[in-house]
Amino acid sequence: MGPTAADAEFVDFVRARQHQLIRAARLYCGDHHAAEDLVQDALVKLASRWESVRDGSPDAYVRRILYRDAVSRWRRWGREVPYAVQPGERDLFDAEPVPAATDAWVDGSPVRQALGALPPRQRAVIVLRYFEDLSEVEIASALGCSTGTVKSQASKAMATLRSVLPDLTGSHHGTGGGER
Repeated sequence: MGPTAADAEFVDFVRARQHQLIRAARLYCGDHHAAEDLVQDALVKLASRWESVRDGSPDAYVRRILYRDAVSRWRRWGREVPYAVQPGERDLFDAEPVPAATDAWVDGSPVRQALGALPPRQRAVIVLRYFEDLSEVEIASALGCSTGTVKSQASKAMATLRSVLPDLTGSHHGTGGGER
């Protein structure tokens, strides 16, 4: 039995999205290796349901899997401190250049630490809104919650980030956030 058109579509989807999914998962969980595991598991789950979700929104489906699996991992293992790069070692997260506008903002260690301090749902909302550039409706669909929940979680997360990272509030305060 040879590959089908659906198989080819799935392979194309994975090739097009895998790096972006790994970056988003890295921001969810704070660890590159855990992010790769999350994405691999999510893609396996997506593959098993590809026929039923390919014509809908496979992006939302796989994001929801990533988010829920990241939360499950967090609940199961607690707030582990991810492996910190030692002086002279290469940080795998920064190894591959990414042409996204948010990279300069995400690049700094204080931002990653601040994201790691957020509860999982707030972290997911911030990553999806400002890193993935999704609307509130798209985030609600991806996370399986209401847009009101997205708005309240984003508001709480931004308040926390502003208090933890006061140097960034002048340059990023007031950008993004609203319905597109």
